[in-house]
Amino acid sequence: MHALFQIVFYEDKNFQGRRYECDSDCSDFHSYLCRCNSIRVESGAWVVYERPNYMGYQYTLTRGEYPEYQRWMGVNDRISSCKIINFTSGTQYKMQLYEKADFGGQAYEATEDCPSLLEKFRWREVHSCKVYDGWWVFYEHTNYRGRQYFLEKGEYRKPGDWGAISPAVQSFKRFTE
Repeated sequence: MHALFQIVFYEDKNFQGRRYECDSDCSDFHSYLCRCNSIRVESGAWVVYERPNYMGYQYTLTRGEYPEYQRWMGVNDRISSCKIINFTSGTQYKMQLYEKADFGGQAYEATEDCPSLLEKFRWREVHSCKVYDGWWVFYEHTNYRGRQYFLEKGEYRKPGDWGAISPAVQSFKRFTE
């Protein structure tokens, strides 16, 4: 029987070297692999993290093959934890972005992808947000480049709540299967 969620991490490029298979959330697998240079997502959608306990750089991955870390926009060969994304069918996508922390200042509602916050809203930063429905990925740069931050339904009062060290968000996308 095929697992509903399955991801395989490989130490070397092109799916070579030691491997670690995972079919559930894992807060720390770096003791099994000292580095990760390729990933095969057999099924499901995942967020993988650079450091244990879902910390550090984040990368969102869907079914497919990633023969080297640059293919998932990785900045290095370190991956230490992962989480499953449980999609539900019929989900609407909606979030509210705020120009100040704690939901202050001007607000914009988003229901679609945005390749440039500067062009659409005249903003270079997002200081807080509320995700009402769906799963979203914030990107540090325009056109879905740079550091990624995965957001699911909930309130994010400051950039640290979504794992960022600064409010620099220049594009965002709905994350779908």
